[in-house]
Amino acid sequence: MKIEKISFKEYRNLKNAEVTPCAGINIICGDNAQGKTNFLEAIWLFTGGRSFRGSKDRDLATFGQKNASLSMAAESFGRVQDLKIDVLDGKRFVTINKVPQRSASDLIGHLCAVVFSPLHLALIKDGPGVRRKFLDTAICQTQPKYTAHLLKYNHVLNQRNSLLRHLKKSKNLDDTLDVWEEKLAEYGAALIERRFSYVEKLKELAAEFYLGLSSKKEKLSMQYKTTMNADVEGVLEKCFIKKDFLQKLRESREEDVSLGFTTRGPHRDEIEIKIDGKSARMFSSQGQQRSAVLAMKLAEAELVQQTVGETPVILLDDVLSELDGSRQSYLLECISEKQVFITCCEPEIAKRMPVGQVFEVLNGEFKPKN
Repeated sequence: MKIEKISFKEYRNLKNAEVTPCAGINIICGDNAQGKTNFLEAIWLFTGGRSFRGSKDRDLATFGQKNASLSMAAESFGRVQDLKIDVLDGKRFVTINKVPQRSASDLIGHLCAVVFSPLHLALIKDGPGVRRKFLDTAICQTQPKYTAHLLKYNHVLNQRNSLLRHLKKSKNLDDTLDVWEEKLAEYGAALIERRFSYVEKLKELAAEFYLGLSSKKEKLSMQYKTTMNADVEGVLEKCFIKKDFLQKLRESREEDVSLGFTTRGPHRDEIEIKIDGKSARMFSSQGQQRSAVLAMKLAEAELVQQTVGETPVILLDDVLSELDGSRQSYLLECISEKQVFITCCEPEIAKRMPVGQVFEVLNGEFKPKN
């Protein structure tokens, strides 16, 4: 996949402009708070996901403005598509080839991208929810139907949780709970199956990339941990997971009613990440954690290419300055055949790299340097 041009109007602090990147490595250089990360965020929004910074749609417009617009010409599968995002009164509206879409998620599959920013160190540092979100976002890009399963699961989960709270006052709602639990087990089984399958592929690739980043000095391992009792073989069978999930829901009813929420299911699952057999969260250095997340992101990009058949766009936000020379060289080698956007504050970094295009950003204004 390749971005041929992207334009923005009244978006964040960026001056209204059209940017034409090259097909290789694009460096976006400038001091902090000039708009570099805003530019990467604009690209990411065309994947159909929410801002990787956790921002609300209403925050996308320039300060003091209610509306903003982004346009992109992106090539995939030999065809250039015109994509447009309008932010109107805090909501995103999407147009694909001049045809209005039902929701922003309809962009999924038209542009695939993998992003790494300092915020993604939370994949190691923070709790299981961050790692579940990483999984769900990554799988949605390559399996659009997963998005529907996820939305259905979350809807049914909210319904069951609401009933659990009402059961404290009225015990005659048990029959209604049976209906929601059947649906929860059905949708939950689909999520667990796909997440497990994805992690099985991801962990092999991530381990290989981590070996390269660490000069073969350390080993990275990952494992999907579910609240179900399914073993490695059985977890791939949806019917097995559903039966097990349904049983767990009924066994935990009393506890769930007492707590007022559902204690079992994929919304409580985890990815266990270790370096040399020890918890990466508890025992790894900042550098090791950064390399682990980079390895996971490189593995994610490889899985996009294997699944979709097109190379994803790579977005690297302030990454190179924190890596030593050998890690920089290895990273650049891994992404050399992809379209890449790298932000940095140091102009010297651009001089040391096989760059195709350099842009300087000053007060939100883009200026090509070569």
